[in-house]
Amino acid sequence: MTTATPPAPSPDPRPQPPTPPLPGECCESGCERCVLDIYAEELAYYRQALAAWKQRHPDADD
Repeated sequence: MTTATPPAPSPDPRPQPPTPPLPGECCESGCERCVLDIYAEELAYYRQALAAWKQRHPDADD
């Protein structure tokens, strides 16, 4: 009996967006590195990575 092997993962997968903080994760105490600041940084990096990925994959669906 043979089993099908799963396809190999893409060597250039589409970037995935960061997970937003859950309600209540920000304590609103003015932390130096608030979870909302970290999320904003991750979101900016994701947008840059996605734009670069789209240039490499112009036929990809949005």
